[in-house]
Amino acid sequence: MSSAWLLPEHIADVLPHEARRIEELRRILLDAARAHGCELVMPPMLEHLESLLSGTGRALDLRTFKLVDQLSGRTLGVRADTTPQVARIDAHLLNRAGLTRLCYCGPVLHTLPAAPGSTREPLQFGAEIYGHAGLEADLEVQELAIECLQRAGVPGLVMDLADARLLAGLLDGLPPKAIDAEALEAALAAKDQAAVDALTAALPADCRDALRLLPALYGGDEVLALARERLPARPLVTAALDDLQWLASHLRRAYPELRVGFDLADLAGYDYYSGSRFAVYAAGSAGALVRGGRYDDVGAIFGRSRPAVGFSLDLKTVVGHGHVDGRRAAILAPWGEDPALRAAIRRLRDSGESVVCLLPGHEHEADEFECDRELVDVLGQWVVRAR
Repeated sequence: MSSAWLLPEHIADVLPHEARRIEELRRILLDAARAHGCELVMPPMLEHLESLLSGTGRALDLRTFKLVDQLSGRTLGVRADTTPQVARIDAHLLNRAGLTRLCYCGPVLHTLPAAPGSTREPLQFGAEIYGHAGLEADLEVQELAIECLQRAGVPGLVMDLADARLLAGLLDGLPPKAIDAEALEAALAAKDQAAVDALTAALPADCRDALRLLPALYGGDEVLALARERLPARPLVTAALDDLQWLASHLRRAYPELRVGFDLADLAGYDYYSGSRFAVYAAGSAGALVRGGRYDDVGAIFGRSRPAVGFSLDLKTVVGHGHVDGRRAAILAPWGEDPALRAAIRRLRDSGESVVCLLPGHEHEADEFECDRELVDVLGQWVVRAR
């Protein structure tokens, strides 16, 4: 028999020590996004299921909780990713002709944990740029992702670059049912060479050999050189390799301490990516802390297909790899009915100070605040002094 106070698996309360750090990180990241010109949006947790999943593929469908709306009888979804919602906002509510930079921060819910030990309720932060098809937007999003992790104090950053057009280019021209593209994407993402070999066995030799090479195309600049030498020189493939080289060169100049590499088989995540992709790792991290890329088709279902690029991360994961503390200095004050004391406390709080009152009988208890000063009575005047 389960206890009433036990939470579902991979769902947990966030207690004061961690909540303080997560909230501080949230503010840091939102400030970083605002510094890049991003406007904040707050989509709802629930939407009609078809709106949440339109154009996103099966991967997101499997991660989305469904329920029936008691008002309309329609099926609703609890968002598992915020990008489709932001695309809807850009397409229908804002409907701007030019460039739009948006950011968001809020919880999402997953039917299954993304990795062993991870939460099913990430606190997702992300930023997106709509309306610019050039690599300048891809680079701006990647730089913002790096700066967010740097501001969070995450050490040893490594960025792996990839491009969804590589697979599209290699499969271009094949009959629609020549291969199970979904299974191939999963095998490539897992670097399951045996599965890739089996899935591609019946393909033409040039396509088969290229696809079987992809899992090995992981590393530094030698990866691009090998890809140019061994992959078919098709337009999408060539464009993808050229763009990856351009992005890597700019990132290395801007962030000399950043390790930039390539993982040309990286197809992990959602199915809506259409161009350059990236993942950012930290020293000691088992998985990517940030994932992002270009998804120009994400707004098509809403009747407005236009260039789009962005990234997202989970604050609960990032805070465990960074050095955000969030502890604020505070003033310790006695409790009392003296009007002068109570007025002094109000003035301090109005000025932005945190004042912790010692309620009777609790004078020796510790809390989350760093009380480095105290409010004391000096010759009839309440003054602040160092402790």
